[in-house]
Amino acid sequence: MAENKSDLSRAFKEDGALKTHVGGQALIEGIMMRGKFNWSVAVREPSGSIYIEEHDLNSGKKKNGWMYWPLVRGCRALVESLILGYKALEIAALHAFAEESGEKEDGKPAKTQEAAASPATGAVDGGETGSAADPIASDDGASSEGSAGVAEERPFSWNDDFGRPDTVIDALGAQTELKVEHIEESGREHLKRAEEVAAAEAALLEGEFSEPEEKQKKSFMDEEVEFGKKEMALSMVLGLVLGVVLFIVAPAFITNLIVGEYDQNTLLWNVVDGLLRVAVFVFYIWLIGRMGEIKRMFGYHGAEHKTIHCYEHGLDLTPENARSFPRLHVRCGTAFLIMVMVIAIIVYTVTPINALIDAWGVPDGAPKLALVILVRILLMPVIAGISYEITVKWAGSHPDNPLVKVILWPGMQMQYLTTNEPDDGQIECAIAAMQLVLERERAEEAKAAGQPASEAARAASGA
Repeated sequence: MAENKSDLSRAFKEDGALKTHVGGQALIEGIMMRGKFNWSVAVREPSGSIYIEEHDLNSGKKKNGWMYWPLVRGCRALVESLILGYKALEIAALHAFAEESGEKEDGKPAKTQEAAASPATGAVDGGETGSAADPIASDDGASSEGSAGVAEERPFSWNDDFGRPDTVIDALGAQTELKVEHIEESGREHLKRAEEVAAAEAALLEGEFSEPEEKQKKSFMDEEVEFGKKEMALSMVLGLVLGVVLFIVAPAFITNLIVGEYDQNTLLWNVVDGLLRVAVFVFYIWLIGRMGEIKRMFGYHGAEHKTIHCYEHGLDLTPENARSFPRLHVRCGTAFLIMVMVIAIIVYTVTPINALIDAWGVPDGAPKLALVILVRILLMPVIAGISYEITVKWAGSHPDNPLVKVILWPGMQMQYLTTNEPDDGQIECAIAAMQLVLERERAEEAKAAGQPASEAARAASGA
C-alpha cells in the first residue's frame, strides 16, 4: 500500500521517529551536509570517484549568545547558510569539472573514495573504500601502450605528440611528418637546425628547460581556477541583487501599476504584491528546472532528502535503503522560502508605512514607491526570523500536527519542482557527505563522555 501513496503523503505520515538537526544542500554533482560540529562536501568527479572534504563549524554561541535568541537565530542561520553554500559550491565546481587525473592544481592528490563502504559503518555499499585516484598509474598505462609499437592513425595530441622528434608543428598548427631520405651537403645545416628544435621540444616536455621563475606564465588551469573564484563571488553578489530586483522591486512596481498608490488600499496592495512574488518565484524555479545541470542538481536534492529519511528511520545508510523513501521532506529549506513569502504579506500589512508617509509628507509616485521598497528590504531580517521559528523550530518538531500540514503544504508542493528522483550514484554522494558529519558527532559524543581517544575513534567509525 505504501507504494501507492504520494511522496507528499509519505513525507508527512512516514516521517522518521529519530529527528535530526543535520541538513544539506544540493551542489554541482554533489551534496553538502551540515551538522553540529562540522560541514562536509561529497562531489562526484569525472573519474567516477567521490571526492570528500569536511570543515569545522565554529559556533559563536559562547561569545555571542544573543545571536541564538528566538527571531535573531533565524537571521544568523540564513547568513551562515549563504556563506557555507557559497564555499560548498566553490569546492563542488572545482572537483566536478576537474581533470580525471584526480590531482588538485597544487599537485596534491585529491581526497577521494570509491563509491562504497561497509553497511556496518552506514556508508555507501557495494565497493572498495578509501582508494584515491592514481594519476601516475594512468600515465604509466598510457606510456606502456605507446611503447608497444602499435601503429595506428590518430589525431595530433599536444599531450602525446609534443616533443616527438618525428613530428613538428608549423606556425599554423598543422601536423607535418619529417621524412629524410637523402641529405646533400648543402642541406646538413638545415637538418642540424631541425634536430636542435626537436631536442629543445623534448627538453621542454621533460622539464629540463625552464624560464626564470619570475618570467614563467601561469598555466591555463591556474588562470581558469582564479577566474572561477572571482566569477563565483561576483555571481553571488549579482544573485543577491537579482533576487532583490525580482522578488521585491519588480512586484512592487507592477503592483503600483495595478492597484495604485500604496496608501490608497494598503491591504489589497500587499496581497497583490505577495501573490506576484510567489508567482515570480514559482516561475523562476520552473524555468531553471528545465536546464540539464539544474535537473541534475535537483536530483541531488532528492538524494539528500532520501538519505536523511533513511537515517531518521534508523536504517543502515545504503542506496538500497535510502531509495525506498520519498524525495520530499518536511524540514526542507524550500518550505522555509515559501513561508518567508507568506509571512512577508502579514508583516508588510501590519507595518505602519502609511504613518511614515504622512509624517514625512512623501509625495506620490516614485518617492512613495521607493520608501515602500526600502522598508521591505529592511524588514527582511524580521521576516526571516519569524519564518525560521515557524518552519524549522515549531513545524519541524511537530510534523503530525494538522495545522503544521496546512502551513507546510505550499512548501511541500514546491519540492516537486526543486527535487527529482535521484540515481544510486547521487545517493552515494549524499551518504558519503552524511557519514562525515555523523562520524564527527559520534566522536564528539564519545569525547564528552570521557572515553579514551581509541574508543572515541571506534565510536566515530560506527564500530
